Amino acid sequence: MAKFIVGLTGGIGSGKTTVANLFAELGIPIVDADLVARDVVAPGSHGLQAIVNHFGVDILTPNGELDRAKLRALIFSQGEEREWLNQLLHPMIRQEMFNQVKNAHSDYVIIVAPLLFENGLDKLVNRTLVVDISPELQVSRTVKRDNVDATQVNSIISSQCSRSEKLAKADDVIDNQGEVSALKQEVHALHQRYLQLSGTHIAHD
Repeated sequence: MAKFIVGLTGGIGSGKTTVANLFAELGIPIVDADLVARDVVAPGSHGLQAIVNHFGVDILTPNGELDRAKLRALIFSQGEEREWLNQLLHPMIRQEMFNQVKNAHSDYVIIVAPLLFENGLDKLVNRTLVVDISPELQVSRTVKRDNVDATQVNSIISSQCSRSEKLAKADDVIDNQGEVSALKQEVHALHQRYLQLSGTHIAHD
């Protein structure tokens, strides 16, 4: 039987991880595209070797790992390099994510993907869930969390689907501009809904 998949997304700093962790507390497996993306460029991987071949050894840290900050700065200032990297990594990430979905033992699975819509992953899930906050809050939260300047954050935001596009494409939306207690209530309500949609519970209208 095909697995019921919820695609969870939202802009940088929106709180995707917080929301995903709340679902995880309810026993739902989380397949995180960012974590998978780290695995496919781990030391010794084909992905990392291809990146070194393309950008040179300067893209590595002294201990042989990918220098993510250097790579991020490089690809956001050069569109063609970002495109090359996407062409290399996205198929690898997608394959590994769906391997994890296949191996999950649960009523439904959540895929967390910052670029769910941009990379067409929304076509491969049953339901899309957007974590929504204002662009101003995105910038302030990310600057504080990652210790980066607002210009870089705005560059990342502008490279992604706009807030209005995400909301228009979303099946479900979580407003993450309030308190954590409200967030928990929203997650619990959606959890019950997804259990019903996955066929675990029969909805009584």
